[in-house]
Amino acid sequence: MSIPLSKDPMMAETLQRVGRQFGINAPFLSYEEIKVGNVNHTYKVNYILSDENHMARIKSYLVQKINTYAFREPVFLMENIDNVTEYIHKQQPTKLCLHYYRTVEGTNYLSEEDGGFWRMCNYIPSLTFSACKDLEMVRDAGKAFGQFQMMLSDYDPGTLHYTIPDFHNTRKRYQTLISDIRQDPIGRAQTAREEIDYLLKVQDQACLLTDLYTQGRLPLRVTHNDTKINNVLFDEQTRKPLVVIDLDTVMPGLVGHDFGDAVRFSANYVEEDSRDTARAGLDLNVFWAFAEGFLQKTASKLTDTEIFSLANSCFCLACELAARFLDDYITGDKYFHIHYQDHNLVRARCQIALAKDMMKKMDAMQGIVREVAKKYTAGDPEERK
Repeated sequence: MSIPLSKDPMMAETLQRVGRQFGINAPFLSYEEIKVGNVNHTYKVNYILSDENHMARIKSYLVQKINTYAFREPVFLMENIDNVTEYIHKQQPTKLCLHYYRTVEGTNYLSEEDGGFWRMCNYIPSLTFSACKDLEMVRDAGKAFGQFQMMLSDYDPGTLHYTIPDFHNTRKRYQTLISDIRQDPIGRAQTAREEIDYLLKVQDQACLLTDLYTQGRLPLRVTHNDTKINNVLFDEQTRKPLVVIDLDTVMPGLVGHDFGDAVRFSANYVEEDSRDTARAGLDLNVFWAFAEGFLQKTASKLTDTEIFSLANSCFCLACELAARFLDDYITGDKYFHIHYQDHNLVRARCQIALAKDMMKKMDAMQGIVREVAKKYTAGDPEERK
């Protein structure tokens, strides 16, 4: 495959400067921006290196500029990533894992005086899917995220920083939304009145996970917190999972955060920013496939309340994200990258349409989770509480 030439000389120069700080002094070849994700800026950067036979070869790295508006404490974020990746690597030293390079000062990040915050990691040739209806691949993605959580099941979540405080505190997300609706800083609230009314009507159902945790009925775990299927890299030949990526939001959380976010992303009939809300809804076959994979790896270590929370978590996460999209729209699109003026409003509407369909199918979702969990659960249920 040919590598496109770098079209922006200033960006090429910036990436070369960043690379030198991470100890990459080889001849620069090119770069390309990877436009996946709504928060950070990601680049595949290509250099020319010499192999053991003194033959020229192309080696690629992933370079990211972190969005410090979204991640106010990026150093803490990188400390979490360092601790988690090292822990995983010690558990499975022969398996592929993410590796973050260090600067000449010994940090796994580069903080520049102009506010730029950069990192560099190994580039893994692979396939990613922004959407996938291949049930076997969905099942494998479920296994990958379940395995990721289980690899960290003995890791003390209390030792990790909250990279985004109250990230999945749905009650506080709602409080922020309500406050911003009242202030209406740029006069957009009236254009979203129908969406606001729905989210406020279902507030208690949407906050179920947060409330169960507050009541002491759900344990904290180390969770990924951004379990979109495009955060699993698949082998180009076998199409089996290689590694889970994008660890920015790895922090203490609930099992339902990972399960619910994965389902609301992968099991929607349409993309999460589709204007065609009439087609938005939950594909029960995709839901079932992901539940099979995820619970195969996790069911034996989950409490009964955690298992009960999984189907509900999908509705909770869809509403929570709708609230976040809507709040960003009302306050001027500061968090999520947008491609047109009402992009965040469109995203919110799509999540609300999905949430409505989930509520209609909740009994079926609960039944699927119960049967799959029973299939993979061993031992006395009392011992799992």
